[in-house]
Amino acid sequence: MKIIVRLVVAAWVLSGVAGAQNATKRPMTFADLQAMKRISDPQISPSGKWVMFSVTDVSLEKNTKVNHLWVVPLAGGQEKQVTFSTGESNGRFSPDGKFVSFTGFPDDTDSVSRIAIATWDEANGTLGVARTLKAVSGDADGAIWSPDSRHFLFTTAVYPECSDKPNWADEDACDKAKDDAAAKNPVKAQIWDHLLYRHWNAFTGEKRTHVILADFSMDGANPRDLTPRSAVGDAETPTFSLGGPLGYAWAPDSKEIAYVTNLDTVKATSTNNDVFTLRVDEAGAVAKKVSTAAGSDDGPAYSPDGKWLAWRSQARNGFESDQFKLVAMDRTSGAIKDLMPKFGGWVDEFIWAPSSQQIFFATGRSGREPILTFDFGNPQLMELTREGEFGSLQVAPDGGHIVATRMTVAEPSRIVTLSLDAADSAKAEPPGCRPSAAGMSPCFSVKAQKPLESLNESLLSKLDVSKLEYFWFKGATETEIQGFMVKPPNFDPAKKYPVKFLMHGGPQTAWGDSWSYRWNWELLAADGYVVIGINRRGSTGYGQKFVDDVSGDWGGKAFVDLMKGLDYAEAKYSFIDKDRECALGASYGGFAANWVLMHTDRFKCIVTHDGLYNAESAFGTTEELWFNEWEFRPLAAIGEVEQTRPAYPWDYFDKPTAENPFRKNSPMLYIKNAKTPTLVVHSQRDYRLDVSEGFQLFTALQLRGVPSKMLYFPDEGHWVLKPQNSQLWYETVDDWCDRWLGMGKYKDVGPEKNPMAARKVVAARQLSK
Repeated sequence: MKIIVRLVVAAWVLSGVAGAQNATKRPMTFADLQAMKRISDPQISPSGKWVMFSVTDVSLEKNTKVNHLWVVPLAGGQEKQVTFSTGESNGRFSPDGKFVSFTGFPDDTDSVSRIAIATWDEANGTLGVARTLKAVSGDADGAIWSPDSRHFLFTTAVYPECSDKPNWADEDACDKAKDDAAAKNPVKAQIWDHLLYRHWNAFTGEKRTHVILADFSMDGANPRDLTPRSAVGDAETPTFSLGGPLGYAWAPDSKEIAYVTNLDTVKATSTNNDVFTLRVDEAGAVAKKVSTAAGSDDGPAYSPDGKWLAWRSQARNGFESDQFKLVAMDRTSGAIKDLMPKFGGWVDEFIWAPSSQQIFFATGRSGREPILTFDFGNPQLMELTREGEFGSLQVAPDGGHIVATRMTVAEPSRIVTLSLDAADSAKAEPPGCRPSAAGMSPCFSVKAQKPLESLNESLLSKLDVSKLEYFWFKGATETEIQGFMVKPPNFDPAKKYPVKFLMHGGPQTAWGDSWSYRWNWELLAADGYVVIGINRRGSTGYGQKFVDDVSGDWGGKAFVDLMKGLDYAEAKYSFIDKDRECALGASYGGFAANWVLMHTDRFKCIVTHDGLYNAESAFGTTEELWFNEWEFRPLAAIGEVEQTRPAYPWDYFDKPTAENPFRKNSPMLYIKNAKTPTLVVHSQRDYRLDVSEGFQLFTALQLRGVPSKMLYFPDEGHWVLKPQNSQLWYETVDDWCDRWLGMGKYKDVGPEKNPMAARKVVAARQLSK
């Protein structure tokens, strides 16, 4: 009895200590979010002694983001900044370890980004004075060294008609003359005779990115355009890839490169990117297409022994979210091999081991992004990490460590190292393999991890942030669906909390244990909210069939998954106040918010950001037409059947709504059902989902008398990126949720006394007239 009492007292004391420690922490603020140093792009020095990485500092006051290069010893030690100009990125060591190249702006008066090269002091981990490549009049970026350190590749935008000049001096002079003439011309009109005349957040103009070769021994004085118009026509080379792998690579002998381009005539309707190889040591050599898939092939990387060229490959043209498989070509025979035919997940990025016998890759798996390894001598995949999202993989020259970025929902990206020594595997992992819906089931061989830098630790130690929690439930067709939750600071399970219900975009992306600066779960929870998200149909990380199931059915099973997920959370967690919930989403999540607005009254408010409202008008105002051509096919056309037939709105004008995929999936068709107070957010430079989608919705809501507000950004694209714009976004979104859920300054007021509710009555009276 005495022992039990002592244990209870001890537990009470320990809980009091924990509570006291937690009380010293505070909820995260927007200022904290912007104060975080944004860490990325680790690179290991050839000796294996140092890791160079990029750090972005945000100034809310100046409304700027400035990037600098830092280094830290791989064995552990203090990190330090090594560049101090007006912005430097893409730091790359020369293979001989003597130099570092990077992209920068030489001085405050030069608005052109240039390739800079500085000497590298290996002993002290410092850079010498940098010299810049001045032979290119336009922006230059993306330099990578040849393995023999004698050359480097980079990219710059050129006029295709200038690129067939006999030498670089003539080509660049032609480019500069055209740029100068355009700058002086008061007429800024454009004339188009092709599609994809704008992309994401900018008009494409007349220039195209080309891959350029420079001789380091000549200080880059006479570069060479490796992808002139005679070779690639009007194509971008490498093809634009949003957050994808690098589109060009060196062979180990420094005599050949591989690059990615799309030579299809109508780029706006094609994802058929291909891998080409080109001998750079032979005058007049012609590029050779080596990939054969109908879909996108990208991210080429040669094995260190030179025997293989690997890349990511998709089977279906026009489907940007088809499975990314890992294939490798035998450079002697030309035969292409699917390295993991039974693996059902995506290969998001990969890197060769120095031995050329292993490949390490990152893949989405049930809300995580672990590192897996493929071994040529062993068909069984091994999973090396458990929690968080990993990326930017690098392998130490001796093959003993992986360096990567790691993030979780509670911690922004940081640099970590994983030991590949078998003795460093976690002993707590159960033996054998776990079943996986994604196909080939990896075994766990979790490796010991060590953070290499601590730039955000001091700030994070002051913040009360929660780990991501998981739950599973049965969605549409009784399919197992995964949900996620973050609890607010100072959480008390005996209390009731309002909910921010987040719906992710894509539609083929996923929520998971990762940090975001645009939709930060911790910040959204900080004001006393439970934040919930569902990886509904179409989410990645659960096998390709699960991904495919959203196409042609945007408002179908995915909507059921979302609603059943929230039903489950409400039933399971007694601290959820189901009478105070707000639904929020962007991109496809914005569509989902619009769909929710028209199909249920369960929410007290809606936030819809850059969402599709009218599928027919969205088809004509978007730029990547392959997306809508695929996503709005009739259900029978998805998959292997009729996969080459695109969908056009005019093919269905005479069809009933049930047979018209554009109208069937248009929230506009159901606008008369809308009653929930709605915040509409859209940006002028969003060319994926044109701002007119937001205007149409807001106009309809106002005329229908639905309480509504619109936040419009004239200088943003599909994402809100500028610091002060981001601050306004968070303030407006949080205020909207607080207003209708009775939180913050509205806690003692309630929606019934809200001026927006009065506006609803007035508008309704106006309509009745």
